[in-house]
Amino acid sequence: MNIRPLQDRVIVRRVDAEHMTAAGIVIPDTAAEKPDQGEVLAIGPGKRLGDGSVSAPSVSVGDRVLFGKYTGTIVKLEGEEVLVMRDEDILCVVE
Repeated sequence: MNIRPLQDRVIVRRVDAEHMTAAGIVIPDTAAEKPDQGEVLAIGPGKRLGDGSVSAPSVSVGDRVLFGKYTGTIVKLEGEEVLVMRDEDILCVVE
């Protein structure tokens, strides 16, 4: 997939969550919530500041990140749903 986000935008692919509870109960896809974790696929060059300089993004390609439940715009690329969001909408990097 060749895609290049602009400014401080990040392309994220959702990572599937567990579909079974700790007690072993299987949760069907229709009842499961969308995961709030993802893998960074592409990043833009960074946010342009008021003085003309560019602030580098705080994540890199391949990072596993957490983001808010209603964050980003869903886009379908090559049959796969990905999220386009701003760098500042990412809550943290999972290490």
